[in-house]
Amino acid sequence: MLRLPIHRLLQAISLLLILSTSMLASAQQARIDLNQDMVDATTAFLGSLTVQQRNNGTYDFDDEERFNWHFIPRDRNGVPFRSMNASQREAAQELLQVFFSAKGYQKAEAVRGLESVLAEIEVNGRFDRDPELYYLTVFGTPGLDSNWALRYEGHHLAYNWTFVRGMGIASSPQFFGTNPAEVRTGDKIGTRVLSAEEDIARDLVTSLDSIQMSDAFLAIEAPRDIYTAAEQEVGPLDDVGVSYSQLTSQQKIILLSLIEELASTQPDAIAAARMDQIREDGLDNIKFLWIGSRERGDAHYYRVQGPSFLIEYDNTQNNANHVHLVWRDFTGDFGCDLIRMHYQAASAFGPGHNH
Repeated sequence: MLRLPIHRLLQAISLLLILSTSMLASAQQARIDLNQDMVDATTAFLGSLTVQQRNNGTYDFDDEERFNWHFIPRDRNGVPFRSMNASQREAAQELLQVFFSAKGYQKAEAVRGLESVLAEIEVNGRFDRDPELYYLTVFGTPGLDSNWALRYEGHHLAYNWTFVRGMGIASSPQFFGTNPAEVRTGDKIGTRVLSAEEDIARDLVTSLDSIQMSDAFLAIEAPRDIYTAAEQEVGPLDDVGVSYSQLTSQQKIILLSLIEELASTQPDAIAAARMDQIREDGLDNIKFLWIGSRERGDAHYYRVQGPSFLIEYDNTQNNANHVHLVWRDFTGDFGCDLIRMHYQAASAFGPGHNH
């Protein structure tokens, strides 16, 4: 057995510690830089608004409106694209390109664009299918040392970012939906905005052997919608499914790529922090569940659940051509864990600490 001299071993350990410390410092700096960019972009957007628009689009951080989220077509509070002039639209788009990754921004714009498709399909429909009815709402005053939040929401799109006095960036609930899931007529025929999220999951479920499928498959009718709907707070669903530890090496790669596909709609610093947390919680504790047919075009549902997060996907409505896809953090939605951490830190510093 080959053994390194003690001084070589110490050098190797020292190098690993230096690299690890450097990587942590780099990741932390990336989050700080992103936080500053988000503050700057939001401040610039607010500065472009009229007094009336700011009144419509801003709330106190502690206002209950911050938890009033949904992904259905409905009346919303905030500043819609419909009300913006050219310079305000430019500021809004610049903001969104900071808050989303390039991939996430492209998907968000594609989801908005499907409203025009629905307007052509649903002649004289009961909903106002308008890609201009997507709203930005700000809670609190943007700053590196303040509590504030941003919501971007419309039909089939609901993203929430929360900032708590430099403690971090919370980025859930996170929701995308598509109707149609696959455009079958018109100029955008063949468009599948959430194709990767469906195809990767199907690659995984069709790769499972009979023993794995006995755990992964739930023999009930696929639900009409995600189980958690638009609840303000969620906890773990039933602890069922095939676990990461039961998968082959290739299947593990597929499952992680599915999780990363959803995480990667966020900026790199947020996506990396999510994946680091998931690994820290233990990959073996993640479970994958499938309900419904494994054939494309048939109704189906899946979920990926770990100790701290839940992904739900369903494609059952409109003859299995209508997708809902959500990411929830059990303690992190709307920054609840960051707020708790802040107050715990404040208590440690005593009553004189500035909240």
